[in-house]
Amino acid sequence: MAISSSMRGVSTNLSKIRRRVFSEVARIIYELGADPSVTDEDLDRAFEELPYDIIPGDVATYRDSVLLERAIVAERIRLAMGLGLQGVDRPYKISEGIADAAGPEAYYEPPLINVIKFACRSCQDNVYRVSRSVCEGCLAHPCMEVCPRKAVTFSGSRAHIEQEACVKCGRCAQVCPYGAIHHHVRPCKQACGMDAINSDANGRAEIDYERCVSCGQCLVSCPFGAIADKSQLAQVIWSILVGEEVIAAVAPAFVGQFGGKGDVPRLREAFRRLGFAGVEEVAIGADLCAIEEAEMFLDEVPSKIPFMGTSCCPAWSAMAKMEFPEQADCISMALTPMVLTARMIRQNHPDAKIVFVGPCAAKKLEAMRSSVRSEVDFVLTFEEMAAMMEARGISYLNLENDTASDFETASADGRMFAVAGGVANAVVNVIHREHPDVEVKVKNAEGLEECRKMLKKAVKGDYPGYLLEGMACPGGCIAGAGTLQPIAKSAAAVKRYAKRSPHSSATDNEFRSLIHKLERDEDRG
Repeated sequence: MAISSSMRGVSTNLSKIRRRVFSEVARIIYELGADPSVTDEDLDRAFEELPYDIIPGDVATYRDSVLLERAIVAERIRLAMGLGLQGVDRPYKISEGIADAAGPEAYYEPPLINVIKFACRSCQDNVYRVSRSVCEGCLAHPCMEVCPRKAVTFSGSRAHIEQEACVKCGRCAQVCPYGAIHHHVRPCKQACGMDAINSDANGRAEIDYERCVSCGQCLVSCPFGAIADKSQLAQVIWSILVGEEVIAAVAPAFVGQFGGKGDVPRLREAFRRLGFAGVEEVAIGADLCAIEEAEMFLDEVPSKIPFMGTSCCPAWSAMAKMEFPEQADCISMALTPMVLTARMIRQNHPDAKIVFVGPCAAKKLEAMRSSVRSEVDFVLTFEEMAAMMEARGISYLNLENDTASDFETASADGRMFAVAGGVANAVVNVIHREHPDVEVKVKNAEGLEECRKMLKKAVKGDYPGYLLEGMACPGGCIAGAGTLQPIAKSAAAVKRYAKRSPHSSATDNEFRSLIHKLERDEDRG
């Protein structure tokens, strides 16, 4: 599994700085954004001082220079406000351009995922090197014997690889009895399932935005914090402060992200204190998505299409349509749970600002589509939401756990959309409720590389009549770039919460009759 998965849920200096930036930006906006006596100069001063609060003193802690540390934090502050990177080639104010981003209707401009160039370590990529402290200089010299280009030599009783001659075949590493030869791969590139990360002229990471699907796995894999995504954190708070009706739609993976075990009354209270007018469970939309995909599968497979892929993961869907355009019709046209839930909310709250709160960076990209933006106004990750709580001094687990009801209508299957395999299982259960004799074969894949392999086999005819579930993040939505907890812990928490639902299948959803009303042909594809 990619390094992104192994690092998830580990509290590091990097994750602490990242979250401190979010919480401090949220604090400044909350405290100064609604005060009419606050001038632009006051706001500028607050942001200019922030890097010094986050990185105090005159001695570097993490890098070679404290000035470099503050410069990187300054760029992260800009991204947290939804502003673009500035670089270090000219003087600038951290809050430069904030007037354009301050309005509640402001949206960040692409790119969503950014490389802070001077934070990049220029990591080695696709290089085989000998660890001289591990190499025993054995008499057999198998590494030297198998090298087709004679790139491996011995000096001082230790192996050495001439990089100019090496063709990266890896045979030396395969035969070394001590495991002394290591294949160095840039961590961000290793995590990218789209092969969208290359090196610029200076050896620093560079993203090919023609291929990037904004899954965010690179940003949680970079050990130096050189990759970060833009946020709508400030825009959401501004929308609250100007008196908009702001309603949160919370993804099924929320359980345990803020602590606790799915304490919905506490979650409602936390959101209320942040200024939200309401909170709804996206698992309701997941139920409707499962019903819609079940209907499509029965109607189209195999009479119209040879197989059908699920639609809810935007990164997987984008990859499939990008790399397999001739099979684009085989990816479900069902609206995602995020969009379906937003449309349900919009029916009773036509003027509300709807904020999707979830684990996924790619949902930000999905919401930027003109057809979705009218329904989903803002997207925040769990990490960004936790920063808002910290900024307001809200201790989630210490909130009163009153007798208010749980989210009432989502089924166990809808809540399990958050875990790999859960989407396909929900669709199959819907089919079996009304067509118990219909056999539905399922194949699922986690991580975009595995998703690609699955699709290649499907195109070759290996999965005739199958339902294919693709998840860009290994483990499913619980492993998204905006999550806070270890993947295994999150999976267990979601499963426990799903069991608490009084309904097992999506067909028990009381809103199922709305599914066709919520569909709009112009949003398909």
